[in-house]
Amino acid sequence: MIVLFAKGGVLVWLIALCSVVGVAIFFERLLHYHRNTINTPEFLAGITNALRRNALVEALSICDETPGIVARVVKAAITRYDRSREEIEDAIEEVSLQEVPRLERNLKALATIAHVAPLLGLLGTVVGFISSFRTIVEKGSFVHVADIADGVWMALLCTAAGLAVAIPAFIAYNYLVSRVNEMVHDAERAATEIVGFLTTRPSEPPANGQSANGQPNNGS
Repeated sequence: MIVLFAKGGVLVWLIALCSVVGVAIFFERLLHYHRNTINTPEFLAGITNALRRNALVEALSICDETPGIVARVVKAAITRYDRSREEIEDAIEEVSLQEVPRLERNLKALATIAHVAPLLGLLGTVVGFISSFRTIVEKGSFVHVADIADGVWMALLCTAAGLAVAIPAFIAYNYLVSRVNEMVHDAERAATEIVGFLTTRPSEPPANGQSANGQPNNGS
């Protein structure tokens, strides 16, 4: 491999660096999504059961202990349980605008690698053939295959390396985007259910004499 990399030149090493960065991004995002994936129906069942018992503090505690965008969206809705539907939806939208970019972090970098790697390979191919043709021009009829072999090696290795990095990077990017879409869809579904629940349930003071933010409710 070292010999092949040496024949491929600087561009092959640059493509290899792109592959290392791409692999790091993929596994970091994969681990992040795994940690933040929850059983949404089960989570919502626990929240609604707590709210039916008017245990607002318990519902907020469940949200705090649960990772992911779904829990944060639901918490934003619960903290405004006594507001109008529009205010609850505005709070959910505000949280979503903060959470979605966190889910999409580094995905643009992975997409960039998927697009740039084959271009770097193409550049290496062009440079390799330029080197070969320059040798042919310089040596004329005395040129041998061995004289142009280095340029051809560089051209072929750069092309192969660029495609070998770009194809899995593109697949990885689309897979991660699908994971983000699933999590956002779960958050939207959870938001719809919790908004419907909060806007149709009777307005009652929270249990234990506490408000949504955990402060004592003095009845004022």
